[in-house]
Amino acid sequence: MAEGIFRHLAGNRMKVCSAGVRAGDVDRYAETVMSELGIDISRHKPTPISAYEDEDIDLIVSLSPEAHHQALELTRTNPASVEYWPTLDATALPEDADDDQILESYRKVRDQLFRRIKERFPLTGSPSV
Repeated sequence: MAEGIFRHLAGNRMKVCSAGVRAGDVDRYAETVMSELGIDISRHKPTPISAYEDEDIDLIVSLSPEAHHQALELTRTNPASVEYWPTLDATALPEDADDDQILESYRKVRDQLFRRIKERFPLTGSPSV
């Protein structure tokens, strides 16, 4: 979600790549809550952070303790700055949670990321959400 939000706000003014702790498929709940704001992440494929170890990186923003640990490991070979933004885990719900509860959890994460990105990167001329 963070990459989709950043791309939505920054357009082509800055390069952003998203990485996770594991590769995988697009999360259908994340796709749904982002589409509510007109942001299409359906083509995004989660990529492990290790895939970027040979890239020039200025800043890594980690959202979970596990991701933060991996980001710090990457800085052994890459002089990137690292910021940790503790973020709610949208999947940490009771087993009997229904779709409405799950979507609401994802919306909270989406909205939290929007606020943090807009605070950290004052992108003038950005779309408002």
